[in-house]
Amino acid sequence: MKKTYFGTDGIRGRVGDHPITPDFMLQLGWAVGRIFGGGGDSTILVGKDTRISGYMFESALEAGLTASGTNICLLGPMPTPSIAYLTRSLRARAGIVISASHNPYYDNGIKFFSAEGTKLADETELAIERELSREISTVLSSELGKAKRLTDAAERYIRFVIRSVPSEMNCSGMKIVVDCANGATYHIAPQVFQELGAEVVCIGCDPDGLNINQDCGATSPAVLQEVVVSESADLGIAFDGDGDRVIMVDHSGDVVDGDELLYIIAKSHLDAGCLKGPVIGTLMTNLGLEQALTRLGVEMRRAAVGDRYVMELIEKNRSSLGGEGSGHIICNDLATTGDGMVASLQVLQEIWRTGKNLHGLRQGMVKFPQTLINIRVRERVELDQYDSIQQAKTEVENLLGRDGRVLLRSSGTERLVRVMVEGKERSIVDQLANQLADAVKDALPA
Repeated sequence: MKKTYFGTDGIRGRVGDHPITPDFMLQLGWAVGRIFGGGGDSTILVGKDTRISGYMFESALEAGLTASGTNICLLGPMPTPSIAYLTRSLRARAGIVISASHNPYYDNGIKFFSAEGTKLADETELAIERELSREISTVLSSELGKAKRLTDAAERYIRFVIRSVPSEMNCSGMKIVVDCANGATYHIAPQVFQELGAEVVCIGCDPDGLNINQDCGATSPAVLQEVVVSESADLGIAFDGDGDRVIMVDHSGDVVDGDELLYIIAKSHLDAGCLKGPVIGTLMTNLGLEQALTRLGVEMRRAAVGDRYVMELIEKNRSSLGGEGSGHIICNDLATTGDGMVASLQVLQEIWRTGKNLHGLRQGMVKFPQTLINIRVRERVELDQYDSIQQAKTEVENLLGRDGRVLLRSSGTERLVRVMVEGKERSIVDQLANQLADAVKDALPA
């Protein structure tokens, strides 16, 4: 059975367009309650990021869940990985996050976690979709679910994050610029780094419901780069709107992306003797990371793009570490999902342990020039059905030979076709990426 609503990371879309509507969220809450509810003391957690539509969808989910007889615990604005942690630590039946991650405020979506704090299995998502086809029926009034709020959710998660590094670790004397993307980490990240002794300069920490991810955060680091240099800071750390991605900026203002952070953490864990199995990347992971890990004697394996696929390969290979260039980094021995806070502290721990700065730690990896072009489309397309696109892709691959790679894929979360070309020379990579992008645009309906 093919899934109708679930993509690679839950359900996502533009607010007001089906299925991102209040009536659908009511039905979804009821369907999820039917699958995970059970009456008695069973509870489902509900958190959200800072976008304005979160209030509306929180209320709709609450009505649907309680109508199914399911108790819920409302957490308010919290990072996505914190919901995974709290679902597990509070013994909840499931966790729900109202978020569209790095998307603009006018998008929203729903992500789910199992009782173990992991993404849902395909069978569970299909079961929810089957329930969505049924008509809502409210349980007896005596069996309705109850809703409560967890007032110390932020403190619980902060304690968990800080426990992920040695108790003696101290960032005293370090000046860090923290960009929270006006998102869910705005009341979490500054406190964590301050408690570890750092001087913190905050940007993107004033959410108003509309400014999430707007010219800030992990997907737009330009302001962070400027502030790091102007403040003479040691480094900058940027999260995305829901806190599952992180990228950094070194003292000179250069971006250190997820692939480079993955290299730093992998080398750190290797030196500490706690790196298990191959490091898991994706089809988008830079060739430079693969080569750098090979020099360390560490194997890298590639999953399909998407953190759920990275996690699947981590589990299959019994690995302890994996991630994406976008900044989704999974430290599997510390967290059950990609966690920007946990990953950032692993990098700070290596800075503290070695005495090197971020610029120095990244030097072991040399990135291949990589050009990514996003092409907006009206609807998701199957690219292998277009002969002209496949022919253009083959031509580019032949020109690159063994010194590069081509990746052509439809996004699983947005109406985009992604064209990626990677090779040794920037000018050639740019030229071939644009050549392939033009072929895609010509082939697809306007």
